[in-house]
Amino acid sequence: MQTLIQNGTIVNAGGRLRGDVLIDGERIAAVGADLRAPGAQTIDAEGLYILPGGIDVHTHLELPVSGTVASDDYFTGQRAAAFGGTTTNIDFAIQPAGGSLRDGIAQWLHKAAGKACIDYALHANIARFRDDLLDELPGLIADGVTSLKMLMAYKGSVMVDDAALFKTLRRCADTGMLPMVHCENGDAIDLLQREAAARGQFAPRYHAATRPDWCEGEATHRAISLAAMAGSPLYVVHMTCAKSLDALRYGRARRVPVVGETCTQYFFFTRDHLAAPGFEGAKFVCSPPFRAAADQDALWQAIADRTLSVVATDHCPFYFDGGPHNAHGKELGRDDFRRIPNGVPGIEERMRLLWHFGVGSGRLTPERFVELTATAPARVFGLHPRKGAIVPGADADILLWDPEQAHMFAAATQQTRCDYTLYEGWPTRGGPRAVYLRGRPIVENGEWRGAAGAGQFIRRGLADWRV
Repeated sequence: MQTLIQNGTIVNAGGRLRGDVLIDGERIAAVGADLRAPGAQTIDAEGLYILPGGIDVHTHLELPVSGTVASDDYFTGQRAAAFGGTTTNIDFAIQPAGGSLRDGIAQWLHKAAGKACIDYALHANIARFRDDLLDELPGLIADGVTSLKMLMAYKGSVMVDDAALFKTLRRCADTGMLPMVHCENGDAIDLLQREAAARGQFAPRYHAATRPDWCEGEATHRAISLAAMAGSPLYVVHMTCAKSLDALRYGRARRVPVVGETCTQYFFFTRDHLAAPGFEGAKFVCSPPFRAAADQDALWQAIADRTLSVVATDHCPFYFDGGPHNAHGKELGRDDFRRIPNGVPGIEERMRLLWHFGVGSGRLTPERFVELTATAPARVFGLHPRKGAIVPGADADILLWDPEQAHMFAAATQQTRCDYTLYEGWPTRGGPRAVYLRGRPIVENGEWRGAAGAGQFIRRGLADWRV
């Protein structure tokens, strides 16, 4: 079956064109002006942008953490993504206790089976380092899992030390695996948190106070230095502050192939939100924590000047005060900030927020919006040219984006399975009138048209960090 989308403004990272897009089955067959396709279903996109579906490369669906599990599974989380204009996500498959990286991949494929409603891929994620894990990398790459995450924080849990990090970076350099690093100084954070507890400081605001920006800046510089010594590229996840951006620029100036990501929430909230009355600050607990207003300005500048390459979400939602079926949430840390599950929702809000506050304010062009949310993520993580662009041969993951669409965020109407949104009552302008996944509409005029199980696992190629 063919579908012809006519009279829209087609936007790719490299430019825009007023014209048409012909879809044949699951792929884009042609892009141009005045296309003809007798017998095709026609859709008039007058006044709309035709954009590639968003790609969120940093999500945590159904993640076990802190004695509970993230509240979105593969169906609810991916459906929420689709309503916001995201058609592909990459989730982190955590190495199970005593298990292998491949065991983690198998567990996450099982979570997605029968539930996934958009396309997805997986990052491997080291939780307990062993030398033998590195022998798995060639096989994972052959199976289309071409990125591997390590964390320099959470001492006593998933933190890797410098020796393990350096060993892994060298093996990544040999195999082509892209290493991803959560950069915070876990030793310093552990000490600061134990000292805060000894002083009786257990309120949510101490989550931010015990994870200062210097911990992130130092760890980012250290990780980049180790990558340089190992001859490896590096992808730094969820960057939040000017100090870590300084380290990123330092590495790039010295030709270290390092790519930086930030997440939507870091543009809008500061550590002051964690000091909200009562326990309200727990809603804003994530790691790294929110910073200062000056760091928000630094992040906007960094996506404008191309220091940062990707805007993702780190979507990891928890109920604020428990949930259905006795699911635990943020209330686990009511008496001790160290036990608050770290994470905030965002998979549904990312695209609208970045359009409204980026494109709508003149900070970003539509082309740069596409690059940050689709094209660069596809290139960095081996999905391009199948994903991330409106070009012949690509999957027909397409958004008919209405720049005038009015929307207001509210927990009562969101798709994300969570009892709050950080953006409650925020109005935005610009959103998807229709969302296509491989040529089929899955959201139309605010109505769900997709299906559980329709999402496909995507085997990825090697990274291209030249973004």
